[in-house]
Amino acid sequence: MLNGMNAVVTGSSSGIGRGIAKAFAARGMNVVMHGIENPDEIEADRTGIEAESGTTVLYRRADMTRPGDIRELMQYAADTLGGVDVLVNNAGIQFVAPVDEFPEEKWDAVIAINLSAAFHGTKAVLPAMKSRGFGRVINIASVHGLVASPYKAAYVAAKHGVVGMTKTVALEVAERGITVNAICPGYVWTPLVEKQIPETAHSRGISEQAVIEDVLLHAQATKQFVTIEQVASLSCYLCTEDAASITGTALSVDGGWSAA
Repeated sequence: MLNGMNAVVTGSSSGIGRGIAKAFAARGMNVVMHGIENPDEIEADRTGIEAESGTTVLYRRADMTRPGDIRELMQYAADTLGGVDVLVNNAGIQFVAPVDEFPEEKWDAVIAINLSAAFHGTKAVLPAMKSRGFGRVINIASVHGLVASPYKAAYVAAKHGVVGMTKTVALEVAERGITVNAICPGYVWTPLVEKQIPETAHSRGISEQAVIEDVLLHAQATKQFVTIEQVASLSCYLCTEDAASITGTALSVDGGWSAA
């Protein structure tokens, strides 16, 4: 159990982030969820998680392309919960196109939300974690932080950057009771993955079913999507004392993809 710990999970109004926030709450953690939706759009979900867990579950809207919004989100969590013990940098977007056709504004947005936001969030919470002598930073990277795929230049660059930043920050805080790790999932069935199926079909000139079978699951030896619950469970473990010596790592949850 992780009773009484306080966490911020970015990009947690749906998908992997929501699964992590729900798993944290179920194990006794207080959680600030985050998204770009208006609070009333997810109020029923927030209150449902809170009622089921018996912990404090809050929601804060923030634009992850704006460093000031990110700092305000972390300060809100610290003020309302009394501190941030765990930060999960999960917010992300995707865009698929060949490099020579890749819109520059899409490149900037993918880098800002998938990479720079993790830097700004981590920077904001580290001083208090150092003062307390405890902290957990979990960066949700991707198997694309370890290997590449065509048409995803911005996403692959951002996720490789997340893995590199994870290692660097882990070394900087290794003696301060803080661990920093990256989880690298393969394809998880989420709204983000679902959205890129027609984009990939268009880019490659194939059917959407062929994208699922021949592109998304082709490299995953299990031929199955990773589940949100599997990623959430690993996130919970990384918050425990048993995981205190796991730091600076990129942990693959990819159905064997990166083993090839």
